[in-house]
Amino acid sequence: MKVPLLDLKTQYAAIREEILAAAVEVLDSQSCIGGPKVSELEEKVAALSGCRYAVGVSSGTDALLCAMMALGLGAGDEAITSPFTFFATAGSVARTGATPVFVDIDPRTFNIAPDGVERAITPRTKAIVPVHLFGQMCDMDPILRLAERYGLAVIEDAAQAIGATYKGRQAGGMGAVGCFSFYPTKNLGAAGDAGMAVTNDQALYERMKALRNQGSETRYHHTWIGGNFRLDAIQAAILLAKLPHLEEWSERRRRHAVVYDKAFTGSGMQTPYIARECLSIYNQYVIRTPERAQVAEALRREGIGWEIYYPLCLHLQPCFAYLGYKPGAFPEAERASEEVLALPIYPELTIEQQQHVIGAALSCVAPAHE
Repeated sequence: MKVPLLDLKTQYAAIREEILAAAVEVLDSQSCIGGPKVSELEEKVAALSGCRYAVGVSSGTDALLCAMMALGLGAGDEAITSPFTFFATAGSVARTGATPVFVDIDPRTFNIAPDGVERAITPRTKAIVPVHLFGQMCDMDPILRLAERYGLAVIEDAAQAIGATYKGRQAGGMGAVGCFSFYPTKNLGAAGDAGMAVTNDQALYERMKALRNQGSETRYHHTWIGGNFRLDAIQAAILLAKLPHLEEWSERRRRHAVVYDKAFTGSGMQTPYIARECLSIYNQYVIRTPERAQVAEALRREGIGWEIYYPLCLHLQPCFAYLGYKPGAFPEAERASEEVLALPIYPELTIEQQQHVIGAALSCVAPAHE
């Protein structure tokens, strides 16, 4: 039995007519840049996030970059973030000319550890960029208190967390700005690259709108140096067709997680820890085990997809060598990078497929008491 890490084709087949109708409507209108579909998606994602405003952009990476540019992050500034995340988080900081400053993670949630953030703050710190990894939000209250105390902006990297909550509050709606990715593998995925930034700050909203369009508020007049970060109308239309299904898809992922959690109890594999105050959307289901190589090989033999998110921490990436970090600087992040393994958890995963995954994973792991 083949079980891919993610089965986009099955999801597409179930709503194919809705997707095609949405795309054809845009093509027939020939309103392909901006337009009513982009505006409608912005309104709905803003509401979902508990925000007043949203700015559709070309990718999750560009959402981060646009937000950082709008906040004035630049040369001489520092932004505190996690070394255990997708490259775009720190890459966007560096692209503004600012310096990424890393803080180690909580080994249970894989999210940035708030108690390390204050120690990393300097007079050059301008922003904190918490990453809601794998679908679970960070412990935001202490981060927000620090930001208020030191006058810092909080930029939520919510690329993997649309619909996740912390103490009843939505991902993306707690900081100065929240950034989403609609990459096809996300719980809400486009048919290509797409992203969005949400905020309650009208001035920040207006600036991000201009920055996504070459820094122009009035045609051919440029207030700022921006970029081409616009969201395609076809992608917006496809996302609108998918949006009504999002909560059901995320709930199915949560149900799959319960099955995995029960099956792996006592196996020696650590299942995802979800804090009591959080509702996760399980963008990934990530176990950790010192026996990762054996588990990965067992899955491969059985035709089961898996992935390592992330095999090399950002502070050890060659492009960040100039920051001066050495191996051992962030032991929890580095240990996680050696032990984590993502298993299939997409909504359309069948009972039979999931049992196949469980059997293969358990076949080579010693029970915890041994």
